[in-house]
Amino acid sequence: MASILDEYEDSLYRSASVQQSRASVGIPHSGYVNARLEKETPIFNKQRIDFAPPEKINSLVVSSNQLCMSLGKDTLLRIDLGKPDEPNQVELGRKDEAKVYKMFLDHTGSHLLIALNTSECLYLNRSVQKVRALSRWKGHLIESVGWNKFLGSETNTGPILVGTAQGQIYEAEISVSDGSLFSTNSDQYFRQVYTLEEESGPAPVCCLEIERGIEGKFFIIATTRKRLFQFVGKIPEGTEQQGFSSIFAMHADHLPSFREFPASFGFSEIAFYTPKLRSNPRSFAWMMGNGVLYGTLDYSRPDSILSDERVWVYPSDIDITVNKPISIVLTQFHFLLLLPDRVKAVCTLNGQVVFQDLFLEKFGLLTRMIKDPTVQQIWIHTEKVVFRYHVQRESRDVWKMYMNMNKFDLAKEYCKDRPECLDIVLAKEAEHCFQNKRYLDSAKCYALTQNYFEEIALKFIEAKQEEALMEFLIKKLSNLKPSEKTQTTLLTTWLTELYLNWLGILEGDPSQRNLYLDTREKFRTFLSSPKNKDCLFNNRASIYELLASHGDTEHMVYFAVIMQDYERVVAHHCQHDEYDEALNVLSRHRDEKLFYKFSPVLIQHIPKKVVDAWISMGSRLDARNLIPALVNYSQSASTQQINEAIRYMEFCVYQLEETQQAIHNYLLSLYALCRRDSLLSYLEQAGTNPNRIHYDLKYALRLCAEHGHHRACVHIYKVMELYEEAVDLALQVDVDLAKSCADLPEDDEELRKKLWLKIARHVVQEEKDVKKAMACLSSCALLKIEDVLPFFPDFVTIDHFKEAICNSLEDYNKHIEELKREMEEATQSAKRIREDIQEMRNKYGSVEPQEKCAACDFPLLNRPFYLFLCGHMFHYDCLLQAVFPNLPAYKQAKLEDLQKKLAATSQPSKSHHRPKDADTISLGKGQQSREQIKADIDDIVAAECVYCGELMIRSIDKPFIDPQKYEEEMQSWL
Repeated sequence: MASILDEYEDSLYRSASVQQSRASVGIPHSGYVNARLEKETPIFNKQRIDFAPPEKINSLVVSSNQLCMSLGKDTLLRIDLGKPDEPNQVELGRKDEAKVYKMFLDHTGSHLLIALNTSECLYLNRSVQKVRALSRWKGHLIESVGWNKFLGSETNTGPILVGTAQGQIYEAEISVSDGSLFSTNSDQYFRQVYTLEEESGPAPVCCLEIERGIEGKFFIIATTRKRLFQFVGKIPEGTEQQGFSSIFAMHADHLPSFREFPASFGFSEIAFYTPKLRSNPRSFAWMMGNGVLYGTLDYSRPDSILSDERVWVYPSDIDITVNKPISIVLTQFHFLLLLPDRVKAVCTLNGQVVFQDLFLEKFGLLTRMIKDPTVQQIWIHTEKVVFRYHVQRESRDVWKMYMNMNKFDLAKEYCKDRPECLDIVLAKEAEHCFQNKRYLDSAKCYALTQNYFEEIALKFIEAKQEEALMEFLIKKLSNLKPSEKTQTTLLTTWLTELYLNWLGILEGDPSQRNLYLDTREKFRTFLSSPKNKDCLFNNRASIYELLASHGDTEHMVYFAVIMQDYERVVAHHCQHDEYDEALNVLSRHRDEKLFYKFSPVLIQHIPKKVVDAWISMGSRLDARNLIPALVNYSQSASTQQINEAIRYMEFCVYQLEETQQAIHNYLLSLYALCRRDSLLSYLEQAGTNPNRIHYDLKYALRLCAEHGHHRACVHIYKVMELYEEAVDLALQVDVDLAKSCADLPEDDEELRKKLWLKIARHVVQEEKDVKKAMACLSSCALLKIEDVLPFFPDFVTIDHFKEAICNSLEDYNKHIEELKREMEEATQSAKRIREDIQEMRNKYGSVEPQEKCAACDFPLLNRPFYLFLCGHMFHYDCLLQAVFPNLPAYKQAKLEDLQKKLAATSQPSKSHHRPKDADTISLGKGQQSREQIKADIDDIVAAECVYCGELMIRSIDKPFIDPQKYEEEMQSWL
């Protein structure tokens, strides 16, 4: 194991040296560069708004990118932050000394409520310019408003809750008429639903929040200076528009659940964090006298929505008696406290101050802080200046806090896109698990880090945690790249060694049986893993050596199967006399080469099963390659065992229809050895056509002769057309068999007669049976009595074949009479032919002067012509042109030769004084006369009418246009 570790260290030498060089210059041990190329922006990035108010700012609210601020005594400024250059100014129109006490803007930025210090309330809709006084609200100093986020719209608030300084909670609804002006009753109703109290009596309602949970359940949160109340209840479906009075009515006789804290600085404020637009808040932070109560909101709880609550006390530099917090805002991981001169950001995970921003005195005291939930921007203002904070990558350092809290899953979640931070978290988690003796979990984490491999491996070795070491190596192996082949090989080999050692220890301990089976299954999974397949295949020799050194034949076979090394598997089974298992492997994987190699061994022990396996392989096996195994087996086997070889050969011949000569010859040899009847049946089924016979005739003849199968030899002689040998051998077996052979040469009467004479001589001389000899005469018409008489001995009397002689004489007489009749018929036929010839010579036809050639349609009498009995007439050259292309090649050649000869006889003599007798002399020396040449040409050209004869019939399937001239003809028609 140590040597393998050393090898792995060598393979990682380069990467380790790089890591050491990094460490020497201050780079973390993980190997990741942790330097920042530029200064990182803070989480809370402050921006001063370029705005100089003409009067002091009394109040400011923001929602849905709509900003409203109260300036001075009577001015209201509205700004759409999407169009900041188009502010809208509205006058409140108050003549008295009333001042703006608080302003409330709904979640859509459409409805603005303005509470005055004179216990009056004004309303302004985003779509109008005129402020409307809410008459029903008069006499109440408004401290808080709970907006309806579920039924509210741009023209109607839906049922809302209103909290007063006297502790009453009212339900109200405000709507805008269809016109540009308010209707007479814009505040639809204003009714009290509950009164909040503390120990001393009614207390101001500092905050109100309405949320809807699952199954139509509503949660209403209301706070006073020291208490946080929860009202929970369902509103019947379809009655949501009727408001929340039914929920408060449930608590008329008893107090709702609440949280109470002893300290108070005269007011409280609650803030919520909503991750996405139009979703429910996920957490809350309540600023009160004892600190900040922070927790999450769980809408599945039946009675209380608050969960995971904790109180973060104020930082030590905050003295609530001197500089108490003014406002609070909650983000995903921080809550911000507004103090008169600064802003502090406290992490909700650990309560630590992570950000502090001090404001200059020239800006004045900070008045209010509010967050726009739709764009997650934070606004702060004094009486002179407005500031805005952008929250950027708030979760950047959250992973550290979760890691320090040992919440490693959350830490990894928040640094999954930062590998250098993830490596630190994994290393810390691995070390934490190791210290707590959770070695397997530690190994899994270490395998994902960039820490030195050798340090981690030695750490587990020193702790004697082989199982954890194996887990570490497995994970490390799975994370290697395909290019890291050396490391993959070393880890694979090391893991194999560890598995074998561990299995060897567990196998000898009966009490660890279940653990042994589980480890064995893991080892097999490791061996069969597709990721390790290439590495194991390339190093299978080393793996085989390891398995052999441990004596683990079971896994050697298993590994060989995975590597598809079935030859080794089959050889192993054969060595251990497990022939059925060996055959099962062959049958399962159907490798032809393995069948050829191991069949000679297997057929000696399980012949029937082997033949069954061969048959199941069908045509995939070449039977020629199995013949050596069968020959070797059949030579040392009994007749019963030879039958298995015959069974397979018959399957090849009759089922697979094999035509290989070697297969048929071997089947013949098996038939000749122990199945005489099957031999003759096979030969007869093969037929008598030598071209369709697949066995070697000479080999079959020699084989049958050696084993004394005469009938089979006679059949083979017949196939070889050696009829004399067939008859000679058949006479030794059966005369009838010889007779059947004698009739075979149907086209050679002389040979048939000779064969029948052999049979007759055998019957007369060998069997001395005159009656049978006479039967031979009746069986063959070629034999006459005179042919067989020489075979009889001299002492035989004529009485035995008198009848045959008489029959022979009668046949001669009949033959003579038939010849006479044929001669007379021939004479009469010759006479009629002579008469027809004479008649044809005298036959003539008349041609009119206006007659035209049937081919060219020109006058017929202008050139030499032919007249046929059918009435068609052709010029000589027209007929020649029509007939010549359709003549056979030899007739075309003969016609051309005759035309050349005719042209030669037409040339005038060079000598005008040549005697006339010279021509006669030259023609008499073998030269044809001119008339004879013309007659020969007429016999070829004018043998029949070109329109009425066979030529027209033969040309019926020819196209009208020659295919070679088709394109030319097509062009001529265009």
